[in-house]
Amino acid sequence: MNRITLTADGSNTLFNETIGEHYHSKHGALQESRHVFIDAGLKHAMALFPEQPIAILEVGFGTGLNFLLTAAFAEEQQVNVNYTGIEAFPLSIEELASTNYEQYVPAAVWDNLITHYAAAMVDPVQLNPFLELKIAFTTLAAFSRPPVYDLVYFDAFSVQHQPEMWSDEMIGHVCSFLKPGGIFVTYAITGKLKRALKSHGLKIEKLPGAPGKREMLRAVKLTEQPVDL
Repeated sequence: MNRITLTADGSNTLFNETIGEHYHSKHGALQESRHVFIDAGLKHAMALFPEQPIAILEVGFGTGLNFLLTAAFAEEQQVNVNYTGIEAFPLSIEELASTNYEQYVPAAVWDNLITHYAAAMVDPVQLNPFLELKIAFTTLAAFSRPPVYDLVYFDAFSVQHQPEMWSDEMIGHVCSFLKPGGIFVTYAITGKLKRALKSHGLKIEKLPGAPGKREMLRAVKLTEQPVDL
C-alpha cells in the first residue's frame, strides 16, 4: 500500500507502508531529486562525457520523478540518454498519476511515461529522438549487465529500512555495471558506504546534501583499480 504525502517544498511523494518509508525526502521530493540526481549527477556526467549518449541506471525507479526530470533536461539540452530503471515492485499507473508530477515537466514528457510505462517493462522504448527507456521489472540482485553505464542513480530506500540494498556485496554488484570513469551518485553518505565504494575502485567525493541532509555522495570509477598497501 502507498499513500500520497505532501513534502515541504510543495511536491508530493508516496509513503510505502510495507517498507515504512517515503519514496522521497519529506523536506522536499522535487528539490531532492533535482539536487542529487540532476545537478550532482546528470549535469556532471554531461560535463565529463560531452560528445556521447549517456547511459543511466537508476536503482529504484519508484515514482519516476528522477526519470521525468532527466527526460525533461535531456530534451531541453538535446542530449541523448539511454535510461534503465530497476524496479521490483512497480507502482500502478494510478499511483504514478496521483503524484501530480506532470506540473514539473513538459506535457509530452509526462504523457510518454504514462503511455509507455507498461511497455517499457517488456522492451526498451524510444520515447523521443533523445531518450530511450527500459524498466527492468526485477530485483537488483537478479539484474545483470556488462559495465555499460556512465551514471548510476542509487535511490534505494534508506539503509535503516532496506539494509540489504546497501550491503558491501550489493554495492559491488552495482559498481560492476559502471564503465571506467562512470559516476555513482546517491542522497546518502555513511562510512560503510564510502568504504564499500573505495574497495570496488571508486574515488569518493562529499557534496552538500539536499535540504534536510548535510552531505551527499558522488563517486567516480577509476580507470585503474586501487592497490592496497
